[in-house]
Parts: sequence; structure tokens; C-alpha cells
Amino acid sequence: MKIQLTKSKEVFNYCKPYIIAELGANHNGDMELAKKLILQAKEAGADCVKFQSWTKDSVFARKKYEDNYFIADDYRDRTDFTLEEIVDAYSITEEELLAMKKLADDVGIDCTSTPFSKKEADFLVEHLDTPFIKVASMDLNNYPFLTYLAKKGKPIVISTGLSELYEIDKAVKTIEHAGNNQIVILHCVSTYPPVDSDVHLNNIRTLMATYPDYPIGFSDHTLGTAIPLASVALGVCIIEKHFTLDKNMEGWDHKVSATRDEMQDIVIGSQRIQEALGSFRITATESDEKKCEFRRSIVLTRGMTKGEVIKEEDLDYKRPGTGLAPGMTDFVIGRTVNKDLAYDHILTKEDLV
Repeated sequence: MKIQLTKSKEVFNYCKPYIIAELGANHNGDMELAKKLILQAKEAGADCVKFQSWTKDSVFARKKYEDNYFIADDYRDRTDFTLEEIVDAYSITEEELLAMKKLADDVGIDCTSTPFSKKEADFLVEHLDTPFIKVASMDLNNYPFLTYLAKKGKPIVISTGLSELYEIDKAVKTIEHAGNNQIVILHCVSTYPPVDSDVHLNNIRTLMATYPDYPIGFSDHTLGTAIPLASVALGVCIIEKHFTLDKNMEGWDHKVSATRDEMQDIVIGSQRIQEALGSFRITATESDEKKCEFRRSIVLTRGMTKGEVIKEEDLDYKRPGTGLAPGMTDFVIGRTVNKDLAYDHILTKEDLV
């Protein structure tokens, strides 16, 4: 499956969402674990698995390693290993990524990775044949990098966490100026996990209104499945969700990740929601037979003899709707019956003079 980039909002938004299982570093540097993640993501129905491509030299400056201080999570003030050691251990090599791509191809799921440097981007395009380039939220204001990525000619999927609207706009214009208008914009909150009141799903509508020519999606860091499923009702074309085999596993993102069952719920639920959204045009979907069964007809409140004139008090309205509809009441009142009719008779035009 490919991300739809056709220049028609009706085509790429409100379509069946493309589901990305964000593996990130949840393989913990173990390629056997990475293989299991790919296979379970496929079983859950995801369309794509995505890694993150970095080395210890492409993600942090030396000062960060010298300070040995990471964000407030399980890795703050650890003494069993350094930040530099864990970054190195959780990275994925080019050879490993190629092996994971081959497995993904074999089982029929897209595979890509987020580059953290020009060299890594070159590898993804020239050797991995990535279907798109994913830009992490932290690089949305890295305009030289965005220009470099845009010139690769691949679709660019940008996450917008950490950013104000003017920064998103500058990023979009930077990519466009580099000659690339294959842009997908993901609403994102880069808190792991955010409280519900910080998610602001209505920003999806803002992005759709601001960028009507581009697909809009959602990169989710909430717990559970409710919030990503809610985004489908707003018309997102992509859902990106961290994926794990076990939320209690040692590692960076496992706690905010979806399990296989949760990912399957997102896949199945998003399909149902997208189908249920249907058309913006209001039409009755029920069959004529169903309409007749549920609607009412004009019926007589008493028996009438041939030649009597119908009065308002002679009429009632009951199911089924096989006779004259209630909307014909004014037409019926004052008419003469042309035959003897019983109480509760469903009136038709043939009964009237």
C-alpha cells in the first residue's frame, strides 16, 4: 500500500488510514526482537514498520554525552551504563536495516526509517528504497536538513510536535521551495505520553484548513487506542503509533507503545470508522421496503360508507407506509370515498373521488 498523494482532499483525507507501526528503538538493538516486531505488526494489520536511523555521532553532540543526562525517564541518573553506551546499543546498522527491509518485503509490509543525518537519508533512498522520508518533530526547524531531504524526490512526512504554526508553515515552504510538493503533515504532541487535554485533536482540522492540498495525519503518543481512533473521525489519512511486544520491556518508548492487540484494534477500528463516515451528502440508505415498514400511512378512524366525505377526525396515521403518506392529509380531507371502507383501512388514491 502506498500513501495517497493525489491532489484531491476528498481522496487523501477521509480515506482508509495508512497505519505506521513505529518501531523506533523498541528493538533495543536486538535484531531477533526487531524481526518479531515486524511479524507482529504485519499480523496486526499495519501497513508499514518504521525504524529510526542514527549513530551515536548523528543524534547528540559530545557535550550531551559528557553531561550524561537524558530527559526525565528511566534513563536519568543511571549508573549501569552511560547515555552514549545506550544510544550506541539501541542504534540499527545499515546492514541490519537492510535485513529488516528484506523480511518486511517477504511478509508484505512497507519498511522505512527516520534519518537523523544526510548520510542516513542517502542510505534510505539509495539502498533501502524507502517509500517516503519521515522527518522527526525535532527536525522540523532544521531547514538545511529539510532542503536536503526534499531534493531526494521522495514523499516527505513531517511530524509537527514542538512546533508553532508559523514553524510548520516555514517547514512546508522550505520543502516546497526545494521543489518537492509531496508533503504529508502529521499532527503530533511530543510528550510521552501527553495528558488528554494537551492532545488538541482539533489541530487536525486546523492543519486541513491551512493546507488543503496536503494529506493530514496523526503521530500519536497517547496511551491506548481511543485517541488515534478519534483522529480517524476527523479524517486523518495516516496514523503513526509506537509498537512493542511488551509495555514493561526495558527501553525508551515501550510504555507508550501499542501492543499487537491494541494495534489490531486501531487497524480494525479505523477501517470501521472510515467506512461509517461515508459521504457528506445526506441521502437515505435504507431500502424502499425498509422505508415502507417503518413509515406511516393515512388510516380511517371509523368505518365509512360509499359517498361519505372525509373529515380531519376520520384520519389517523399508522404503519406500514404502503398507502397515502401523512403528507397527503390536505389532499384527503374533503374527498369522497368511492366504496365502503372498514375501520383502520389504509387509504390509497383509488379509494377517493
